[in-house]
Amino acid sequence: MRIGSGFDAHRFAGDDRPLWLACLEWPGEGPGIDGDSDGDVVAHALIDALLSACRAGDIGSLFGVGANARGAGMHGAPMLRETLARVRDLGFAPVNAVVTVIGNRPKVNRRRAEAQDTLSALLGCPVSLSATTTDGMGFTGRGEGIAAQATVLLHCLP
Repeated sequence: MRIGSGFDAHRFAGDDRPLWLACLEWPGEGPGIDGDSDGDVVAHALIDALLSACRAGDIGSLFGVGANARGAGMHGAPMLRETLARVRDLGFAPVNAVVTVIGNRPKVNRRRAEAQDTLSALLGCPVSLSATTTDGMGFTGRGEGIAAQATVLLHCLP
């Protein structure tokens, strides 16, 4: 068994791009997340957790960094699928995952079940999603951005 941990944070964009979180689009929730890809902090934290559990680096190791990186413009779902293929190639499979969203918006509770179902289907294991705020402290508390932390448990494939 292996445990992995991941974290990601992004500022909210100053334009009209859609907001993507937990591999779902959240229409009507204000501006999207700034990033080279879709800025989905949940997907990115899960990717880092999966890769760290099998000592395979982080999201930048797999997809690159910057506007010209291989991962630029990608959505979270295909990034998670590719990451999972890499994890399986290394001889591991996820057992379960937990993710905590840190920020004032969107209100995760209204789509929690849908997000958990989507992420669970992508990873092939149960994924639990929770959310919290920072009570007005820091960039997430001021509403400038959003963050997520993830933990995954992997087992060795036979």
